[in-house]
Parts: sequence; C-alpha cells; structure tokens
Amino acid sequence: MKARMNYRAANPQALQAMLQLEKYVQESGLDKKLIELIKIRASQINGCAFCLDLHTKDARKLGETEQRIYLLSAWRESAVYTEAERAVLALTEAVTVITKGGVSEEVYQQVREHFDENQYVALIMAINTINCWNRIAISTGMSAPAMM
Repeated sequence: MKARMNYRAANPQALQAMLQLEKYVQESGLDKKLIELIKIRASQINGCAFCLDLHTKDARKLGETEQRIYLLSAWRESAVYTEAERAVLALTEAVTVITKGGVSEEVYQQVREHFDENQYVALIMAINTINCWNRIAISTGMSAPAMM
C-alpha cells in the first residue's frame, strides 16, 4: 500500500492529541507487556500491518516470547496467558468490535476480578488508543514494515 499522506505533517495538532493519549496509557501503571498484547490483538482484529509490525517488535524488546506473540490470534485455545491477560484480551476484542454486542457483563466481571475501577478505565483507554492509531495508519495508507 502506498502512503496517502504524512498525517504528522498535515496536522501536527492531531498528532499531539494522540501522543497525549499514548502518554497517559504508558504512565497509567498498566504492565508494559500487557499494553503490547492489547496493541497486537486490536491490530490483528483491525488488520493494521503497520501497527502489528511495530508492536510485535516492541513486545519482543520488553521480553515477550515469540510463542505468546504468535498465539495471540488464538488466545482462547492457548494456555500461555494468565487469567488476567485472558480477561483483558476478551475486553480488547469486545471494545474493538463494540458494535457486535458491546462489552458483556461476563467480560466486565472477568476483568474486574483482576483490575480495579481505575485500572479498568486505563485498560479502556489503552484499547481505544490503539484502535485510534490503527484507524489513522489504515486510513492514511501506512504500511509495514514500520519505518521509524
């Protein structure tokens, strides 16, 4: 795919707004590896090659294993994720495809077993932020490999 534009140059204020959201997520206290799992799973669902390339590399830098990265698209059938991670992955999917039934009470309760209200909001913000990045990358024609 050929890039349609350089959104960073076209609207620096929009980039700054996104960077503020990203800063909040990074400073929220959520585990950095968990944030990367969220980013990878949402990017898989959204089909964002640019973000998948970027965040699988970031996850590896944080010490995430190849096996856990490879199995993310089939996390329900894998025993390599903790119950807390599984709850977050279910939440990530529900928020990413919010029009397909929203976030069920079951998913909400699963997440709340492991995360308090403040952390729940931080998780929602992390999921929303990567979904926004995916939409920016896809709609402006960014492609992998991610050249930073």
